[in-house]
Amino acid sequence: MSQTATILVIDDEPQIRKFLRISLASQGYKVIEAANGAEGLAQAALNKPDLLVLDLGLPDMDGQQVLREFREWSAVPVLVLSVRASELQKVEALDGGANDYVTKPFGIQEFLARIRALLRQAPAGDVQEAALQVGPLTVDLAYRRVLLEDVEVALTRKEYAVLAQLARHPGRVITQQQ
Repeated sequence: MSQTATILVIDDEPQIRKFLRISLASQGYKVIEAANGAEGLAQAALNKPDLLVLDLGLPDMDGQQVLREFREWSAVPVLVLSVRASELQKVEALDGGANDYVTKPFGIQEFLARIRALLRQAPAGDVQEAALQVGPLTVDLAYRRVLLEDVEVALTRKEYAVLAQLARHPGRVITQQQ
């Protein structure tokens, strides 16, 4: 992956976002910022970043929830950057789909090295769309909405989960366990 990679930073602390924006931009990366989880998920869906830097302590939703929702439709590498330093929290984030975990405070050189390593490992061209459309049906995985002829369809969590799984794997048989 080239140095022109796009990195989305989701962190509620303006000074951290500014520090990361300056540090990453100085290395040639394009940086997009979000101050909360909902804004971050929207930015991820709109801009399709090459890597996500995610704080776990966000004002509107827990970072673990952001990670779960992001993983429903994206395989882009995620680097968690958090003050939460317990082993249990790190394990939960890594098991939940994070690719790496850095605790605050952190050294910028190590942070940048981890960014480069994650971008090297990123699968090229394996970006899944945040919204899938089949005829008049749209399944918006980023916003967890279903539209039929541009009218929102109300679904239960289970119904949405089944439909999203089917939409992600068109033409395949999906087992009950999946």
